Amino acid sequence: MDKAQKKALLQTEIQHVDITKINATPVIDAMRGMSFASRETARATDIFVKMVNDADCSNILTLAGSTSAGGCMQAYVDLVRHNMIDAVVSTGASVVDMDFFEALGYKHYQGSPFEDDKRLRSLYIDRIYDTYIDEEELQNCDATVKEIADSIEPRPYSSREFIAEMGKWLAVHSKKKDSLIQVCYEKGVPIFVPAFSDCSAGFGLVLHQKERIQQGKPYVTIDSVADFRELTDIKIAANVTGLLMIGGGSPKNFAQDTVVCAECQGIDVPLHKYAVQITVADVRDGACSSSTLKEASSWGKVDTIWEQMVYAEATTVLPLLASYAYHNAQWQLRKSRNFNQIFVKK
Repeated sequence: MDKAQKKALLQTEIQHVDITKINATPVIDAMRGMSFASRETARATDIFVKMVNDADCSNILTLAGSTSAGGCMQAYVDLVRHNMIDAVVSTGASVVDMDFFEALGYKHYQGSPFEDDKRLRSLYIDRIYDTYIDEEELQNCDATVKEIADSIEPRPYSSREFIAEMGKWLAVHSKKKDSLIQVCYEKGVPIFVPAFSDCSAGFGLVLHQKERIQQGKPYVTIDSVADFRELTDIKIAANVTGLLMIGGGSPKNFAQDTVVCAECQGIDVPLHKYAVQITVADVRDGACSSSTLKEASSWGKVDTIWEQMVYAEATTVLPLLASYAYHNAQWQLRKSRNFNQIFVKK
């Protein structure tokens, strides 16, 4: 491997947008008088502000895609820190390969979608469109997950439980103190990753299990059914809920399905009252992850009074929405739900 070539490519760090320092109010206000994705963005922002201002509403953020690596991670952290988000459902990549990765002191870098990918592979550089990740550092992230798994009681964990252990570890060892995992841990905001093995956490847990099996010792496992049960328990406890969904995939469907899961238990809970989805997905193939919110209503998941689809690449919309909410919503009046307390053993 040519270290000099690698260093030359990994030079310009991704800068995460700071919604507290940028006031998007006049932009969103202007967009209300426009058309197409602009007016959709303005209405989505207004719905999210309603979610924050509704004292009875608990808000769930769902993350799919790579906006965390692309510069939006600090926006998500600020939404949690300022009590605008009460639970997170995510892909493993967003919270482990991107957020936990940066909490260890590593960075994402600006790159090019036109670089020779064979060359990148020879340099151990991973590419997400125009963003680069050092694969050697990512493998250190895998090894750190294994270290955490090695240090805790060998038993089944929900992803929420294991990620809380990661937050606990970061509270002592993190290089970057305002990661999403650590802030959520400190505020009692649960993070669920329904496909937890599909990321660096999976590699680390495989290494953990292989070593324990060779040693004839018990090992940590992830219980995905416990994830579904626990998130549904949060929906039942919250009653009134709103969804801010970035992308689609399993996080979107997982969060929406809690209404149906409660119904299957004979418990009557309302549909998600508010819902915003920012996506570039096309619905014409019938894929559930890209279904419209109106379509989700037919499944008994989402109400249709306060819902908005925004068809746009999320790094162009989320900073505007989050900045407007920070500067205009009544988040100062919201109290932390601390839903993690639901699962504390008495």
